[in-house]
Amino acid sequence: MKPGPRNLITDVDGILVGNAQDAMLKSGTTVLTADRPFTASVHVMGGAPGTRETDLLAPDRLVSDVDALVLSGGSALGLEAASAVANTLRARGHGFDVDGQKVPIVPAAILFDLLNGGDKDWQLEDHASPYARLGAEALSACGTDFEIGSVGAGTGATTCWLKGGLGSASAILENGITIGALVAVNAFGCVAPQDAAHFWAAPWEFIDADGGEFGGLGPVTSSVADHGVTLKGRFDPRQNTTIGIIATDADLTKTECARLALAAHDGYARAIVPSHTDFDGDLIFAASTRGKQLNNRPVDTSLLGHAAACVMARAIARAVWNATPAAGDINPCMRQRVAS
Repeated sequence: MKPGPRNLITDVDGILVGNAQDAMLKSGTTVLTADRPFTASVHVMGGAPGTRETDLLAPDRLVSDVDALVLSGGSALGLEAASAVANTLRARGHGFDVDGQKVPIVPAAILFDLLNGGDKDWQLEDHASPYARLGAEALSACGTDFEIGSVGAGTGATTCWLKGGLGSASAILENGITIGALVAVNAFGCVAPQDAAHFWAAPWEFIDADGGEFGGLGPVTSSVADHGVTLKGRFDPRQNTTIGIIATDADLTKTECARLALAAHDGYARAIVPSHTDFDGDLIFAASTRGKQLNNRPVDTSLLGHAAACVMARAIARAVWNATPAAGDINPCMRQRVAS
């Protein structure tokens, strides 16, 4: 497997992503859409999810295709971003058609970033949630090129002891299928041991002549058991939830998308220690643009699941590696740690 030309989820043909953020709020929204409706499902493994329309994505539910997926900060208040995306898409004539009435299908997930040092007092002013504006802005910004790091849904994200962020990565398989990951990392756990500037995801890092995609810092060399002791007492329920999307151009059914999302959770476990805790709302959406046929099921779908886990682990590390410092941050950035 090698990364696509952008090393972003938009290497999957037809996928578009947009970010919007508010520096004072220390929060933001990320929208994924496509040039036409796409098949999607979801798998939730965290104990504290915050979602919209995820029940609809179960394989036995009526609607298979969605119009957009939304990742947002703001905890439950951030779900307002998805409503703005749905309203905008409806105005554009998109959505599930019910006797001429368009109903855009926009599942969403949120992370908790209300205690990250940002100004959260909008309700004391005009009571208007900023997330409707952020959702509309993120949709308008959708394109094939987008930034990662302290942007979009990852703007105010944190991990156990480092600043989190928004990450993405892609891979092209030997059979020509492309797969990509998009993830907002706000984990209860850690992407690196506290006493070592090395990512847990290092074994899956893509390294070429230009260096590594998240610093080329190499793997953790001391014992995992020792790091487990070091991490005791560092966890904080204010820092929780990793929400992501795995997308491919393989022609997958809704059931196969559900299996792909499940497999991609292995990427969380490889990159975040611990992951899927009671405090996290960890989930992964899976999306298929159905552009390329698979000729050898279930072998190809199994290999696609393996690729999904690898790409997701890389995207998580890239999110944290590309985070940038801002006034009022409660955690340092990984690059600051490496520089010191």
